[in-house]
Amino acid sequence: MNQLDATFAALADPTRRAILARLIQGEASVMELAEPFAMSQPSISKHLKVLENAGLISRGRDAQRRPCRLEAKPLAEANDWLERYRKIWEGNFQRLDALLDAMKAERAPDSTDQ
Repeated sequence: MNQLDATFAALADPTRRAILARLIQGEASVMELAEPFAMSQPSISKHLKVLENAGLISRGRDAQRRPCRLEAKPLAEANDWLERYRKIWEGNFQRLDALLDAMKAERAPDSTDQ
């Protein structure tokens, strides 16, 4: 599985997306990340392992604590991939707007005919 596949596979789960959203605020322990969810700590740890394997988070060491932190590079690569398609769609919408404007101009009554 390449990096982009791993990133999108990890992002496919809403719990993992919520964990990443929490990590935007800063580092957090597994217990802190598990608080808002009605699931066991081992289940949260499995989600963290998927995120870690995708490179979306890393874990540090602070005495007994292993805080998780967000890693931006895989998200930036996913954003770059999506951006190419956004530009294609933006160009398509601009051409559609121009066509609609031309059609409106053709249908509008000519003010010089009066």
